[in-house]
Amino acid sequence: MEIWHIWVIAALILIIVEIFTQGFAVFCLALGALAAAIASACSAGAEGQLIWFAIVTLLSFVFVRPLLKKAFSKGNTGRESGVDALKGREAVVSERISAEDNTGRVAVDGDDWKAVSADGSVIGKGEKVIITGVESVILKVIRK
Repeated sequence: MEIWHIWVIAALILIIVEIFTQGFAVFCLALGALAAAIASACSAGAEGQLIWFAIVTLLSFVFVRPLLKKAFSKGNTGRESGVDALKGREAVVSERISAEDNTGRVAVDGDDWKAVSADGSVIGKGEKVIITGVESVILKVIRK
C-alpha cells in the first residue's frame, strides 16, 4: 500500500466522522488529507505532504468552513426556544409582585414562575403583564 492510499483512507475516515459531528472542522482536516494524498501521488516527500496538509487545512478553516456553515444555516429560523421563548409573552400575576417584600409570581401556560417588576413597580394579583426578560429562572415583567 502506498502512502497516498493512507492519506485517502484518513480523509474518508475524517469525512465519516464529520457526519456525526457538527461545525465542519473535521471536514477541513479531510480536505487537507486529500491534498496530502495528491501531493504524495505526485511523488512529494513526507515534508511536502505535511506542508500541503497544513496549508490546505488552514485555508479550509479560513475560507471553506465559513461558507459551509453559512450555507447549512439558511434553514435556521432564529426562533428562540426554552425559557428565552417567554420574552414578549403575556402572563397573569399569581402572587403580588413587590420588590420591597421580595414577592412575585406569574403564571404562563400553566407554569408558575418567580417574577420581578422590570420598572420596580408593585403589580397586584390577577393583573396581566408582559415578560420583558429572563434572568436565570426569574422573569422580568411590566404591566400590560
